[in-house]
Amino acid sequence: MDAPSTPRGFLRKYLEHLSGAGIAIGVLTSGGDAQGMNAAVRAVVRMGIYVGAKVYFIYEGYQGMVSGGSNIVEASWESVSSILQMGGTIIGSARCQAFRTREGRLKAAHNLIQLGITNLCVIGGDGSLTGANIFREEWSGLLEELAQSGKIDSDAVKTYAYLNIVGMVGSIDNDFCGTDMTIGTDSALHRIIEVIDAIMTTAQSHQRTFVLEVMGRHCGYLALVSALACGADWVFLPESPPEERWEENMCVKLSENRARKKRLNIIIVAEGAIDSQNKPITSEKIKDLVVKQLGYDTRVTILGHVQRGGTPSAFDRILASRMGVEAVIALLEATPEIPACVVSLSGNHAVRLPLMECVQMTQDVQKAMDERKFKKAVQLRGRNFESNLNTYKRLCIKLPDSQIVKSNCNVGIINVGAPAAGMNAAVRSAVRTGISDGHRMFAVYDGFDGFSKGQIKEIGWTDVGGWTGQGGSILGTKRILPGKYLEEIAEQMRAHSINALLIIGGFEAYLGLLELSAAREKHEEFCVPMIMVPATVSNNVPGSDFSIGADTALNTITDTCDRLKQSASGTKRRVFIIETMGGYCGYLANMGGLAAGADAAYIFEEPFDIRDLQSNVEHLTQKMKTSIQRGLVLRNENCSENYTTDFICQLYSEEGKGVFDCRKNVLGHMQQGGAPSPFDRNFGTKLSAKAMQWITVKLKDSQRTGRKFVTDDSVCVLGISKRNLVFQSVADLKKDTDFDHRIPKEQWWLKLRPVMKILAKYKASYDVSDSGQLEHVHLHPQEESAGI
Repeated sequence: MDAPSTPRGFLRKYLEHLSGAGIAIGVLTSGGDAQGMNAAVRAVVRMGIYVGAKVYFIYEGYQGMVSGGSNIVEASWESVSSILQMGGTIIGSARCQAFRTREGRLKAAHNLIQLGITNLCVIGGDGSLTGANIFREEWSGLLEELAQSGKIDSDAVKTYAYLNIVGMVGSIDNDFCGTDMTIGTDSALHRIIEVIDAIMTTAQSHQRTFVLEVMGRHCGYLALVSALACGADWVFLPESPPEERWEENMCVKLSENRARKKRLNIIIVAEGAIDSQNKPITSEKIKDLVVKQLGYDTRVTILGHVQRGGTPSAFDRILASRMGVEAVIALLEATPEIPACVVSLSGNHAVRLPLMECVQMTQDVQKAMDERKFKKAVQLRGRNFESNLNTYKRLCIKLPDSQIVKSNCNVGIINVGAPAAGMNAAVRSAVRTGISDGHRMFAVYDGFDGFSKGQIKEIGWTDVGGWTGQGGSILGTKRILPGKYLEEIAEQMRAHSINALLIIGGFEAYLGLLELSAAREKHEEFCVPMIMVPATVSNNVPGSDFSIGADTALNTITDTCDRLKQSASGTKRRVFIIETMGGYCGYLANMGGLAAGADAAYIFEEPFDIRDLQSNVEHLTQKMKTSIQRGLVLRNENCSENYTTDFICQLYSEEGKGVFDCRKNVLGHMQQGGAPSPFDRNFGTKLSAKAMQWITVKLKDSQRTGRKFVTDDSVCVLGISKRNLVFQSVADLKKDTDFDHRIPKEQWWLKLRPVMKILAKYKASYDVSDSGQLEHVHLHPQEESAGI
């Protein structure tokens, strides 16, 4: 995709410059439901009302539009309260045959005109969005026909001459080209991984093989990513059918794994899985094959609609809220000349893409599969899908030692800082990628402290089996920095002939990397490639928009907030103050606030005083007069030295006396524990594999040229920046770092702070300069996408 450029002298554009006065927006959900659709509906309604537009619910999708009457109802601010945490869609979704006919679309146009609706926000899959585009193209003809039959007058034809459409993709299948993640996909992965984690414990007890069938229709994304997240033995995908004689190869792989003392086998099957002749591969067929060939006790589990249900994940709530806000802005800026667009996610960047370009590419995937051009189908799914597939193949299948070209290099892996969910997945990925590249891999236990004491052991392929789903740090991790132990660490690196170092950790890992880099002049042992993969719940490492572990922590916060909101709704007139971790970084408080629908979030990056606290109390007092008689406030642990959680709770209690009471909840180390989320498992896996590829390239260059590693570009942080994975030297990152408060000087998520405030009914200045440019869908972006 082409990245929009910002010309010199470019004027910032703010939401205040846009007005929705006199505009009517209709919002509908269509096709299969997906978790997060309600968050999208909520964002469209509240953003629409905020800019002065009228917003209408269109119940039951296109069927409601055709039927009209009580199916099209004006929405209020309160009508979307308490829906953020609900799965499915509160406005209903239905398949509609009538809308496929011109007669049906004529009725729909008439119903919309009666309410003055000429802006539609459609949340659905490619079929729903294609239908919307046909409706837009026919719009003027439909109005002419209505005028001729006397149902509307000629003034109405002029007044409502154009229909604007913006789409949001809501589908658990993630089968829509042009977007990295569709609304609902992450939540579906949560359901799948919860089931797999549960099944693994029982399978291990009885030495069973489990065949799991997951949804996805003709798209293998859910199967592929869940296979990557749980380290499945085999995966069947529609886009990448197994090669000839796959039955024999799979049975050999399963028996080899059992021979390596693995007590269970997991096989994941996409519901649309096919062989290279386009014949279906069913879970029952696979079970029968394993029982017949190997005699293993084998069970089939078909997950079915469990994957569509349940509460949306934090990722889906934030994604849907961002997309909903972006959709309203796109409608305000729409003109008849601009084609209908979808708002979508590229890496960590919100983009607008021409709707029909995305639909066309999505249909091209199916065409390629029908024509058995499977390599093309994988490419059309996007760089992200292709990268996941290649990573899975490398980590799943170990080549025989005789086929691996030895590099004669030793690579050390170390965890530094506080534990973060996903660290173990990152270590597993690095170990297996390193072994595939011919290196010997050494695990360093207990951080730099253990490094200095020689707690170093070679680690093999099978040693890291089953690590992806485990929380915390199996290697052990400490906050101790290497500065005091440089002599001892250098000695250990010499003793174990460590040729490269991979550090997985948080801000301490970053500081440690700086100290090792600075010590190169004194200790030549540190003149090796050193790379850091960010892993901390605080998400405060310079050089990356995300850190491993932050998503899991965010889900913990969101789940707790949901329960507390439920408690407050029951008691009525209660406000909860929740303290989150993060050090001085407000990421968890701010994004947790956005995901949980908080009324306020206090963070260090945005200083506040007693007047702000007073304003929040007044806001909550007004809220208690409505039907929503509860409040939720998040506070970052270090947001203010004096305005502590206790102080804010007491202030709220005093000021809200007679109107509401107040309770506090400190989440503490709950945020560091638990099984890693699917996002963190895959993020850790992909980031570590990429880091090891970088190490391999550096070591090969050095062997070829004989050069030592003394330059800044051999000490790097690997992270996500907007939409790409990027390597940045720690020397360059120093200028971007606030060392006193252990945070980057610029943080992308602060741009989303106004979104949280607007959706909580506060006035806020929102910079929308990055919005507005329509990009085009390309087969391959220039760099690897940062999507998961």
